[in-house]
This record gives sequence, C-alpha cells and structure tokens, in this order.
Amino acid sequence: MEANVNGTVAEGFEAVGEAFAANFARLGERGAAVTVYRDGHRVVHLWAGTRDVDGTEPWQEGTAQIIRSATKGVVAAGLLLLHQRGELDLDAPVGEYWPEYKANGKEHTLVRHLLAHRAGVPVLDHPLTPEQAADPDLGAAAVAAQAPVWEPGTAHGYHAQTYSWLTGELIRRVTGRPVGEWIADEIATPAGATLWLGLPAQEQSRVGRVGPVDPPHIEGALRTRPKKAVADAYANPASLTRRAFAAITPLPDENAPTYRSAALPASNGIATADGLARVYASLIGEVDGGVRLFTPQTMELTRTEQSAGPDQVLVVNTRFGLGPMLHSPASPLLTPHSFGHPGRGGALGFADPESGIAFGYVTNAFQPGVTADPRAQALVRALRETLRT
Repeated sequence: MEANVNGTVAEGFEAVGEAFAANFARLGERGAAVTVYRDGHRVVHLWAGTRDVDGTEPWQEGTAQIIRSATKGVVAAGLLLLHQRGELDLDAPVGEYWPEYKANGKEHTLVRHLLAHRAGVPVLDHPLTPEQAADPDLGAAAVAAQAPVWEPGTAHGYHAQTYSWLTGELIRRVTGRPVGEWIADEIATPAGATLWLGLPAQEQSRVGRVGPVDPPHIEGALRTRPKKAVADAYANPASLTRRAFAAITPLPDENAPTYRSAALPASNGIATADGLARVYASLIGEVDGGVRLFTPQTMELTRTEQSAGPDQVLVVNTRFGLGPMLHSPASPLLTPHSFGHPGRGGALGFADPESGIAFGYVTNAFQPGVTADPRAQALVRALRETLRT
C-alpha cells in the first residue's frame, strides 16, 4: 500500500524517511511510526497509515501501540536503576529479596542471572490463563514454585513470558510498589516518554488495534525460510521454545482493554515511537536538555555481555547484556555497541551511545518473527548508512 507520510526529518536523515515510506509500498506495513534522537534531540519523527491494522482511521502523531517484548528493555532498565541507586545487588541471590523464590533448586539464582535470561525458568509446568497472568500475585507464585530446566547461571534461553513475573515481582519486592506504577514514576515521566505498563483507562482511545499479517510476496526476491532446527522447535509442543511462548495459554487478546490495563513487563507495554525512543535517549544522555537516567557507569554495565551463543529457547545464537539484547546476526542493531530490545512481530527500541542515537519503531501489523523484523531492519540500515556518509 502507498501511504501519506507525516512528520519531520532533519537534514541528513532523509534516507530514513525514504525507507519508512518504502515499508508501506514494499513490506506490507499498515500503520506505523518511527522516531530517532541524536545527542538528545529529535531528528526523525514520522507516522503513516491507519491506527488500526484492520481499519481506515489515520494514524495520528500521538497514536500508541502495544510493543510486546520491546517492553523487556524498559523493565530491565528499571532494575538497573535500582542497582545504580544502591537498592539492588546484581550478585545477590534473588531469594534475598524474594524468599519464596528459593524453592525447587533456585536458591543460588542471582539477580544478574534473572536479568540476562540465565535463570532457567523460561517455562511453566502449569501455564497461566490470560486472566491469571494479569494477576501479579499468581504470576509471581507460579515462577517461584517452578523448578529450573537448567542449572541457573549455566546456560541462557529467552524467558519470553516468565520475564514478566521475574522482573515485575523483583521490582515490587525491592520498592514495595507495583511495577507499572514504578516504571511510570521513575522512567516514563522523568524521560517525558509516552509509555505505559498498565494502560490507564483514560488513554485506551489513543491505542490502535494490532493484528497478525502475512509478509508480502516480493516478485523476484528469495523467500526467507527459518532453519529447520528453528522450525522444528516451534512445531514441537514439548520443546522449550513452544513451552516458553505458551506460558500464557491461550494467547491473550492484545486488543482487549483488560489485557492492555494489566502490567506484564515481558509483553504488553504500550508506547508511541517517540516514547520508546525517548526512554533509550534518556539512558545514554540528556533528552532536550533535561534528565539523564543512567550514569555512564550504569550505561556500560547494562550492555556488558552476560549471555552469548546457543539460546535454549530461540534455537539461534543470541547475545544479552543485563536485560537488553545486544547486536548480533539474530538481532541486528545499529552497531556492535548498541543495546535494546525488539518486540515479536515488529517493534524495536535501542540506543547506540557512540553515535548518540536512540531509536523507536512501533507498528500495528505483526509479521512473523521474533528478533529481526524486515521493516525495522530497513529503517536501521538506512540510519546506519546515513551515519556513514
């Protein structure tokens, strides 16, 4: 589809705007927005298409969307902020803050294991319904009771759903406050970011409907097929891959107000592209002359590699710092020094301290894939080329 692109692009960043428009023409985009900050100042701010994946109402500047796993990067930043403030020891056992977590062989799980997907609890033997998953007490009790599927700290695997209760409960235990409220007060508001974990009722009307779409067929292009091992893992109900993504069963209705109002730090943050980009901009510098959330020391700590190599869940090689994904072939970011997090189906947020870049992309059209959506990657490639010229 062709789309009328709205917004602004600073001189020198025109290639990003061209790539954004091309996503609608060639890559099946329905409605989306992208924002880029450099050195704390906005240089790209674009939106186009429809606010609903199946609708006709235009996407507006303030339209927000669910960002799925891109939320993980935000909640991880929250835990690093607590460490920066001296309230959380990364090398302490999780059980020091959350005594119930010591059950079933998890007494030696460290906070850093939890952040870097090394905790060994990516699955639940007894999956939660969407209604149960939205209850932070039930979710926390489920992961606290779960036996690890590998010895914590000895391997890594993507905690696709359980990251919600692992991180959310740890923040609640340390601060005494619900995770969504804490993220709002300590990250979103100081950064001036339009981002929620637990959407307020009065904001429901600005969030567009999302939905799955098939990637377009491009004449003459090679069709990308997943490696057989990856395809087999997703097809096997007994695999860690399927079980990790099925920790909430059945899949929740992501357009339901009840789901949007829940606070699931692994999967249901809601943001504008500008909001997501502003969070990352605030981690690496001052935004518009205002607040900086991370000290330089914490910024370096968050992107220090903790996990690398075969991922027990995603069945590809992945890299993680203390929460964020790091640049890799499976999850390409701007440069090898970038840190951030994709959302399954499209969304992406990251920061690159060396170039001063912070990036946010949100969409309502969820295409297959977990870590390297072709539309987001087209924008990142254009931005990379822009910075090289």
